[in-house]
Amino acid sequence: MKVVKFGGSSVADAEQIKKVVNIIQQDEERKLIIVSAPGKSKLYDYKITDQLIKLFEASQESNTYDSYLDSILQRFSEIIHNLNINQAVLTSIEDSIYSVLESHLPPEAKLDEMKAIGEDSSAKIISAYLTECGMEATYLNPKEAGIIVSNEPGNAQVLDESYQQIYKLRKKKGIMVIPGFFGFSKSGELVTFSRGGSDITGSIIAAGVKADLYENFTDVDSVYTVNPNIVHNPKNIDVLTYKEMRELSYAGFSVFHDEALIPAFKANIPVAIKNTNNPQSEGTYIVAERKQHKQCVVGIASDAGFCSLYIHKYLMNREIGFGRKIFEILEEENISFEHAPSGIDDMSVIIHEGQLTPEKEEKIINKINHTLQPDTVQIEHGLGLIMIVGEGMLNTVGVTQKATTALKQADVNIRMINQGSSEVSMMFGVLEKDINKAIVSLYKVFFAE
Repeated sequence: MKVVKFGGSSVADAEQIKKVVNIIQQDEERKLIIVSAPGKSKLYDYKITDQLIKLFEASQESNTYDSYLDSILQRFSEIIHNLNINQAVLTSIEDSIYSVLESHLPPEAKLDEMKAIGEDSSAKIISAYLTECGMEATYLNPKEAGIIVSNEPGNAQVLDESYQQIYKLRKKKGIMVIPGFFGFSKSGELVTFSRGGSDITGSIIAAGVKADLYENFTDVDSVYTVNPNIVHNPKNIDVLTYKEMRELSYAGFSVFHDEALIPAFKANIPVAIKNTNNPQSEGTYIVAERKQHKQCVVGIASDAGFCSLYIHKYLMNREIGFGRKIFEILEEENISFEHAPSGIDDMSVIIHEGQLTPEKEEKIINKINHTLQPDTVQIEHGLGLIMIVGEGMLNTVGVTQKATTALKQADVNIRMINQGSSEVSMMFGVLEKDINKAIVSLYKVFFAE
């Protein structure tokens, strides 16, 4: 049995959905299909989920929302018409939208219900089209599928009891089409995963039914060694480990949600990244272990939008609880951190810029000054992170030297470096403006030479 997930670009319009159905027809083991909401297409430069969010926001602010509603219904109407399936599907989608708009749910719960309509509608359309093509297919709501999650709107976590329920799907006949991105709490509330969470749904279902393979179809032939928007025609990666993919996904590889591998990893289910527009391509396989090569580095990822909270205090290393107090202050302000490289008198905490407002920033600095009396405390904005990823990095001589040489050749100043805590990756902090030239230089050193 294979679990197959199709991303937003794969279900963006009727022509893409026809490709999806053809892929399903090519392999009778593809029994469980997970779908995203329609993404951008040749005719539509917007994602359905974005329109649904705008529709919700307009309705909450008592603004007219007809333009957003019309654009959503027009898009689905066009897909349904071009696939020649029953118009009752469009009526069902329209009813779902109005049901949410007219509900009296708290705003967070109402937003989750609205966001979920994109994936839910895709699943209804594709199951109807599979039936139209003569295949035995069923739309399966996540509640029926057994996806039980924590009641954390916009950030649901799957509960362990889900897997026993999901395993029962093995007994069902035909093809089951399940909307991605959301599940239901124990008390029956619809709750979404973080954005892009259809990958998470696919991984949960694959783990639950103990699938032989989880295929994730997107719009690229494989995972590449670097972002192809930065380096032209980079080398592809044939095989990655779960740990390597997790690091690459976290650090900007948008081909796969960075949380999605966890259920598959725990269940030891291989994952294949494939292209809906070129399904014959081998793609990239993600597995528990791979054969180690002399060139241990498999990929280089980067992401912008970070800042560094820097604290300096002479003899910091002798103050018991110094680090704990810093993280307590961040916790009080509901802020998570990414990395925390430190020295005997210095400590840096890397934070996503989006978590900070000017007010929070001032409050954090004041609290640190009051509680810890440091010599220096400041926040540096405009940082980017570069991750060099590969299993066995700690035991491979010369990786750091090659990386720092490449950055020097590109005239990129290293603001910070962090390796010791990971055997899979090495992190460099640089200014955002230097990311692209740093990536180009690193690619030349590790893959082109």
